[in-house]
Order: sequence, then C-alpha cells, then structure tokens
Amino acid sequence: MTTIAERVRRAIRDVPDFPATGIVFRDITPVLADPALMRDVIDAMAEPVADARITHVVGIESRGFLFGVPIALRLGVAFVPARKPGKLPWTTVSEPYTLEYRTDVLEMHADALTGDARVLVVDDVLATGGTASAACRLVERVGGTVAAVGVVVELSFLRGRAQLPGRIVFSIARY
Repeated sequence: MTTIAERVRRAIRDVPDFPATGIVFRDITPVLADPALMRDVIDAMAEPVADARITHVVGIESRGFLFGVPIALRLGVAFVPARKPGKLPWTTVSEPYTLEYRTDVLEMHADALTGDARVLVVDDVLATGGTASAACRLVERVGGTVAAVGVVVELSFLRGRAQLPGRIVFSIARY
C-alpha cells in the first residue's frame, strides 16, 4: 500500500530556479488539484493533534491558508491568518524573519488569541524554519501557546527544525 508521504512526494512538482536562481521550488499545486489526496493530507495533518486540545489553527500566508482552513474545520476550531505586512485591517503585531533567499515580516491581529489558546501552526513547506519560527513567536506575543507546527513538506537538508527547538513539529513528506 502506498503511504500518504509517497503519494505527496509523487504529486509534488519541482520547479528549478524559482523564486530565485539556484532554488528548487517544491510546488504543492498538484496536491491541491487532487481532491482525494488533499482530503488525505488534511486528515493526516489533523490526526497528530486530534487529542491536543487545539483551539486555533494559525495558517501562514499564503499556502498555509490552503491547508490551515480545512484543518481548522476538521478540528472544529478557529482559524487565524498570519500575513505579510499591510494585509490585515486591524491592529497588528509584527515579527521579522529570514529565509534562504530574502528577509520578510509576518503580522497577526493583536487580539487574535487569548491566554488559553492552544495553537497548531500550519504551512505548506518547512525549509530554513524562519517563517514557522516567526509565526510561533507571533502566537506567543499575542498570548497563545504553540502546541505543534505541521507542514505538508519538509526540506530536511535545510535544517528548519533547528529554528524550532523544543517544539513538536510534524510533516507529511520529507526531502
């Protein structure tokens, strides 16, 4: 029987030199195009935290939204977007981070979480860990607790987990 990880790896499309020369982009859009695979990915990402008393899913812009919303629905919890600067209409907190090819900033509404919030942070890919680490810091700055970080694809050779020490991190497929 084929595992979910094998199915995801088969579906992922490699795009060389995107978004910069020397980067091989792992394109998840073929996963989105396959309803059965997408359903199984959502189930596989919700399962590890089914008993973790999650209250919120924080999805990282933009592809983290595509997985975060259905995971939040599956878990019966709220969804909170972590966005690029200037995209949220309310009072925000900001957190800078560094990627393998640039720096950026994430923002979250200042009132998005309360002190008893237990959060699953979701994104499509864990690469260097900068984005996920910034999202975790945002969650904590606005009063939540990060219960886990879940991603569809992990680029293990970039050592992103090292940026998330002491955190529970899970991925569906690893490269």
